[in-house]
Amino acid sequence: MIGLPTGTRVWLAAGVTDMRRGFDGLAAIVQDKLQEDPFSGHVFAFRGRRGDRIKVLWWSGDGMCLFTKRLEEGRFVWPVAASGAVHLTSAQLSMLLEGIDWRRPKRTHRPTQV
Repeated sequence: MIGLPTGTRVWLAAGVTDMRRGFDGLAAIVQDKLQEDPFSGHVFAFRGRRGDRIKVLWWSGDGMCLFTKRLEEGRFVWPVAASGAVHLTSAQLSMLLEGIDWRRPKRTHRPTQV
């Protein structure tokens, strides 16, 4: 994943999105349904009906970026809500893109040295 500037917010669009949509269609969803500005520099992620595809829309400051990923096995973990958006951290976005359940990551135990 490309390093995001500090302060960048990550939004997951709840529900399913038509994966045939491109830059303009996804930006329209951001404006109409999420009530956000697609040119704000924040990241907006969308998932298809089958759950194996994700699109990420991001304004980098000089142009709109559209990233797409398809998992060969498994599904992207997504909120159950039918509408609205969920805010993630950059670390949670990285886990999501790797196919990891970002809702319940397990912290490994590090024993303290005595």
